[in-house]
Amino acid sequence: MNILHLLKAFLITGVMLMATAVSAEVPLPEIQTGEGNCVEPTDIMRKDHMNFIYHQRDETMYQGIRTSKYSLKQCVSCHAIKDDQGEYVRANDPKYFCTSCHEYVAVKIDCFECHADTPRSTDKHELRVNE
Repeated sequence: MNILHLLKAFLITGVMLMATAVSAEVPLPEIQTGEGNCVEPTDIMRKDHMNFIYHQRDETMYQGIRTSKYSLKQCVSCHAIKDDQGEYVRANDPKYFCTSCHEYVAVKIDCFECHADTPRSTDKHELRVNE
């Protein structure tokens, strides 16, 4: 192994160690949980929720199939929380369910440019009846 390869290996190892040390100091986001159980286990939702939302969108938009299991409306309905004044926390608030994680991983949420970020007064009842 020549000196260039050795230096490269040390550099990569050093960067990885620094990244590990820095990431250990970054606090995890506080995640607000919904009522009851989610439609999938937590570890699956954290990794694949966007795939579920895209798949649901495609079925609804292109095939006319409307189900509630992976709908954004159901996510909002279950995960919406209220502040100390009793008002729903909005998507631009760091305490909002989606925002807390998305800010942590530096991913922009554009869902709420078109979709509601708070449930309507009847959403929770409708979703439970139609499940």
